[in-house]
Amino acid sequence: MSKKHILLINDMAGYGKVATAAMLPILSYQGHPVYNLPTALVSNTLDYGKFNILETTDYIKGVFPVWKELGFRFDAVATGFIASERQAKLVSGYCREQAARGTTIFVDPIMGDEGKLYNGVTPATVNSMREMIGVADLIFPNYTEACYLTGSTYNEDGIGLDDAENLLDRLRGIGTKSALITSVLIDGTPSVAGYNHRTGQYFSLPYTEIPVHFPGTGDIFSAILIGHLLDGGQLEASTQKAMDGVYRLIDLNKDNKDKNMGIPLEKYLGIL
Repeated sequence: MSKKHILLINDMAGYGKVATAAMLPILSYQGHPVYNLPTALVSNTLDYGKFNILETTDYIKGVFPVWKELGFRFDAVATGFIASERQAKLVSGYCREQAARGTTIFVDPIMGDEGKLYNGVTPATVNSMREMIGVADLIFPNYTEACYLTGSTYNEDGIGLDDAENLLDRLRGIGTKSALITSVLIDGTPSVAGYNHRTGQYFSLPYTEIPVHFPGTGDIFSAILIGHLLDGGQLEASTQKAMDGVYRLIDLNKDNKDKNMGIPLEKYLGIL
């Protein structure tokens, strides 16, 4: 099977396995040629409490004309952390051009968790992410992000299956073809809810939580999911494989002393 060329547009951490540093080894191990465009350079994972960030919007602005002149093309583009509204306009414009040529666009609208936006994320950021979603084939926000994107009320006690399907419909109304909502309590059970535009079907996949926190698990989920989809996997089955992979990695590393650095992926690629 011919492997798909994928461009990762996400931040790059110097210390820690998150974002591009987490996704690149997984997709490369799966055999996909991987390219990257950093949206920001981050000194270390934010979980350490102190960090330095360099936004790369001016760099990105100079990259796209060069790539266009050289004729670089990708089978898929996956976007993650977007550092500013200006950057979002640049990236979404590029993704729109690529989508018109048949490139598959994956969007992880990284903005918040547990009912709150991350520090530095503003209403303008939310609007920028809506622009990104408008060009997407598949998005996978967590429950918090899905609520902010659709203007829905966040319920810390979770939602019912009908509410989950309604939230998926509202996300699709912004423009994406298919959608997942991760980390959502559905009828009291931690789940991933989804809609597959190819089949017209909704689905809900339950999972068991392990009570430890690692940064970067969402990026690991994204990479495993995208890798299987690029190999021709169906959305529901690929989502389940991504959930299983994240669970196994967390379980194997739950006793690590320094969890702030994320999961040391290179030791465990073989299990994926």
